[in-house]
Amino acid sequence: MKTKILLIEDDENISELVKYNLTRAEFSVITAADGEEGLLLATEESPDLILLDWMLPNLSGLEICRRLRRNNSTAHTPILMLTARADEPDRIRGLETGADDYITKPFSPKELVARIQAVLRRVRPALAAEQLRFKDIVLDNVSHQVTRAEKPVHLGPTEYRLLRHFMENPGRVFSREQLLDSVWGYDVYVEPRTVDVHIRRLRKAINGDTLPDYIRTVRSAGYALDTTNSI
Repeated sequence: MKTKILLIEDDENISELVKYNLTRAEFSVITAADGEEGLLLATEESPDLILLDWMLPNLSGLEICRRLRRNNSTAHTPILMLTARADEPDRIRGLETGADDYITKPFSPKELVARIQAVLRRVRPALAAEQLRFKDIVLDNVSHQVTRAEKPVHLGPTEYRLLRHFMENPGRVFSREQLLDSVWGYDVYVEPRTVDVHIRRLRKAINGDTLPDYIRTVRSAGYALDTTNSI
């Protein structure tokens, strides 16, 4: 699956240029032209990283950053701010507000891609890892094999992608629609309730008859890999 980036930028020329170069670097890019739309897409689309322009109309990048950090669904999403403000106090304000990094305009496309990759490695190391681990579950991204308590777990392709998505985002609650977008993709039409079927299959495969269930059902919200229970 491609890493999904949300770009919140009101300058159409900059937005098109950034989207073009990130798409060439094999990222999936969603764009928003103002802060309100950006906040909505950040919740609906569950991006892996948000590129946020500092100087936006009506709602500043700093205020958007604050709201993203107060929202449970986006509190841990990496944020990289795009800014023309090069002074140290301004950069510190951005970082203290919750941004993970910043890049000053004008910037080269290569530098932007490098900064994005660096933030993802630092903040979301699971995205670059050959193996994902959650308690006694190990998922190998190279061999596509899964084990639990050192015993092999046999998963179908969809269940494997679901488990990988949960393990890349432990503790984060995903709605059925968000899981459909992230696991099935935008160009595939599947009924939201189909997610429930594959969640049941995944639970059966990794839990067997006796092992604890790590997948938490959040009423009226969706599903999450539960980080509160111990083995």
